[in-house]
Amino acid sequence: MLDVRRRHFIKLLGGAAAWPLAARAQQPGKVYRVGFLANDPTIPTTAAGQAFRDGLHENGFVEGQNVSIEWRFMQGSIERAAEFAAELIRLNVDVIVSSGTQSHPAVKRATAKIPIVMANSQDPVGQGLVASLAHPGGNITGLVQIESAQFGGKRLQLFKDAVPQISRVGVIINPELKTDAAQWDVSERAADSLGITLQAVRARQGSELIGALTTAMQAGPNALFALGNGMNLTYRKVIVDFAAEHRLPSMHSFTEAATEGGLMAYAPSRPDLFRRAAIYVAKIFNGAKPADLPIEQPTKFELVINLRTAKALGLTIPQPVLLLADEVIE
Repeated sequence: MLDVRRRHFIKLLGGAAAWPLAARAQQPGKVYRVGFLANDPTIPTTAAGQAFRDGLHENGFVEGQNVSIEWRFMQGSIERAAEFAAELIRLNVDVIVSSGTQSHPAVKRATAKIPIVMANSQDPVGQGLVASLAHPGGNITGLVQIESAQFGGKRLQLFKDAVPQISRVGVIINPELKTDAAQWDVSERAADSLGITLQAVRARQGSELIGALTTAMQAGPNALFALGNGMNLTYRKVIVDFAAEHRLPSMHSFTEAATEGGLMAYAPSRPDLFRRAAIYVAKIFNGAKPADLPIEQPTKFELVINLRTAKALGLTIPQPVLLLADEVIE
């Protein structure tokens, strides 16, 4: 009888050792705090913000119950990024989620201890944020938003396919960002093969956008192309409204811009990236170390075309392009 009980006890111990890390690492009664540093202040009320909450919920963390989110929005300002990163650390958050090219270096400089999850980095290895995608090391992991030559070329090709008459495209670029310089390079190579001339529209912050766009109009662009950066995301409505006023078709790097009146957008799905970022957060809450979590690449891309805008511009989008779209706004 004693031997049977002993074997039963050993079996229970073995079962405990096999329990998922999540079950063993969560601290009962603890309310985990997420610091979320991003550019776009609309995130909490958009599909991307809801997808982040959903990702947490699906993994056992419910806002208002066992997790709270401290939102901070830098709106394209490097100074604000540093300020808010320091503030989140003072709040002693359990993990920081960073979204936007300028936020990732800011949080890395601010802490080497608090885990960091990047929701949409562009070149984390090139920026010196991580050692490699497979083995990030340190306290940073997350997702990379690819801006490869193939992806940049695809975006411009789709624009040309949708609006064959475009020939001189104003490209809204932040001259202070290396990632924008890389996007310009791949777009320029694609433009050469498509018979398109690119014209740089340089703005470092939202307050410079209208002036830069107005000056650019003197060169006669017949389309606008907004690169993927925090300024162009945060001030997307400024760009969309300017394009509408000057009757310019526009291609965007964030689908929200097309939803809000831009002609079209092609990009990794932000809701999908944010949901997957939440999964990283849950893993860290459950005891995983960022250094051991490989950085993932996007798997879901979305082409959004706004037919209302096309109609207002007097454009007819070719049927083959419409058939490629994930969402058509009518």
